[in-house]
Amino acid sequence: MQREEKQLEASLDALLSQVADLKNSLGSFIYKLENEYDRLTWPSVLDSFALLSGQLNTLNKVLKHEKTPLFRNQVIIPLVLSPDRDEDLMRQTEGRVPVFSHEVVPDHLRTKPDPEVEEQEKQLTTDAARIGADAAQKQIQSLNKMCSNLLEKISKEEREAESGGLRPNKQTFNPADTNALVAAVAFGKGLSNWRPSGSSGPGQPGQPGAGTILAGASGLQQVQMAGAPSQQQPMLSGVQMAQAGQPGKMPSGIKTNIKSASMHPYQR
Repeated sequence: MQREEKQLEASLDALLSQVADLKNSLGSFIYKLENEYDRLTWPSVLDSFALLSGQLNTLNKVLKHEKTPLFRNQVIIPLVLSPDRDEDLMRQTEGRVPVFSHEVVPDHLRTKPDPEVEEQEKQLTTDAARIGADAAQKQIQSLNKMCSNLLEKISKEEREAESGGLRPNKQTFNPADTNALVAAVAFGKGLSNWRPSGSSGPGQPGQPGAGTILAGASGLQQVQMAGAPSQQQPMLSGVQMAQAGQPGKMPSGIKTNIKSASMHPYQR
């Protein structure tokens, strides 16, 4: 008899320790939900759930241990009921139960659920009994399929997120080539002075390229003089000074074109 009592006390102490740990974890999690909800993250919530799940599993292991007696065979009978305040009871219950009266005993020594909970449980049991075996099996398969698809989608998104975070962004251009192209366009860096074979130096008579360039320049000069008649004389004088300063470097046909440009058709 004494051995069974010691075993019962040891089991109660272990059970009380596990319940105290579980109570502290629940209290801290509720505090986070009520006071730190604005900065609470989903990984933190998952960690709290994992901690609670582990403590519940440990509590079940303690209850199912072979050395733990069956607590259902133990009966608790209230020996004294008093409406007066009990300080020892307050200390043991951490201030939750100040008195042990007829009003408190049915709630704290209840071995069955509340009547409302019992009614709901009976209703669920009745509804479950109405469903046939085939219909229940189809619903189970449908639910399992939905859960499998959801888990597959979540796993796929997690794999894509991990691979996207590990894989660096692929570069679509070469910075050296870009800098070389900008330098060539802006400053002419790296461009070679290539000319066709057999071409003469610039400004020499008989050079076809120079005649073409000068002819284009004379056409541009004509457009500018047409748009601004008041600037015809300075431009012409500038061209004539260039011709006088560099004799023999401009074909005579160019002079004729420039002179003809001075005869504007709309001048009176």
